[in-house]
Amino acid sequence: MTTVLNLKGVCKRFGGVVVSDNIDLEIRSGEILGLIGPNGAGKTSLFNLISGVVPADAGTIVLGDRTLTGLPLYARARLGVARTWQHMRLFGSLSVLDNMMIAPSHYPGESLWRLITAGPSVKRAEAATRERAHGILARMKLEALADANVNDITFGQQKLVGLARALMSEGPLLLLDEPMAGVEGMAYETMRDIVREEAAAGRAVCVVEHNVSFIRDLCNSAVFMAQGRILERGDVTTLLESKTLAELYFGQ
Repeated sequence: MTTVLNLKGVCKRFGGVVVSDNIDLEIRSGEILGLIGPNGAGKTSLFNLISGVVPADAGTIVLGDRTLTGLPLYARARLGVARTWQHMRLFGSLSVLDNMMIAPSHYPGESLWRLITAGPSVKRAEAATRERAHGILARMKLEALADANVNDITFGQQKLVGLARALMSEGPLLLLDEPMAGVEGMAYETMRDIVREEAAAGRAVCVVEHNVSFIRDLCNSAVFMAQGRILERGDVTTLLESKTLAELYFGQ
C-alpha cells in the first residue's frame, strides 16, 4: 500500500488551548483508520487542519506527492481531500440530487465565462455529473429520493447523503467525521458497506467515531487521541483493550 496522507509535526493552538500537539500520522491507500478519543481530544480539529478549514501553526501535511500546508480549503478539495461533517452541512432548500450536483470540484459551470463561451462542454459535464450522482445514490439505496428535499428525508438518510456528496470527489482521501452518530439499521449497514468498498478501491479512509462497535466492525487499525496528542496506535482489538484508553476515554 502506498502512503496517501503524511503528517509531520503538525501543531495548532487557539490561545492557550493546544488542539494538535506535534502530530505525526500516516494513512495508506486501502486503509480504514479509526480516530478515537474523548470529546476535546482534537480529532475534528485534526480533520480541520488536514482539509484546510484552519491553518496549522507548524508542521507539514502531504497528500501523495503534493504538500497541502498553506493551501486553502478549496485547493485541497481539488487535490482530492473529501470529507463529511458532524452536522452534515446539507443545503436544506435543495433536493438530494442538487446537493450532489454542487459537490464536484472541477465543474466547468462554476465559471461564468466558461458557461457563456463553452455551452456544449458545460452541458456534457453536467450530464456526466448527473449520471455519476445517480450512480452513487443507487449504491446508497437513495435513488428513489433523488428529487426529494433533504429536509424531508430521515436523519439516517441525510447522513448517507452527506457521504454520497463526499464520494462525488474521486480523490484518494476520505475523512468521515462521526458518520454513525444517530444512524442505525439499514443506514448503518449501507454506510459500513460503502466505506469498505471505497477502501477496497484504493482510497485512504479516516473515521472519527464514538461508536466503538462501528470502529471494531470497520477499521483495520485505530489511533487513540487525548489533549491534542496521539497516545497510541495499533490494531483495533488491542487498542480497545488498552489501559490508557480505558482510563481516559471510559473514565475507569
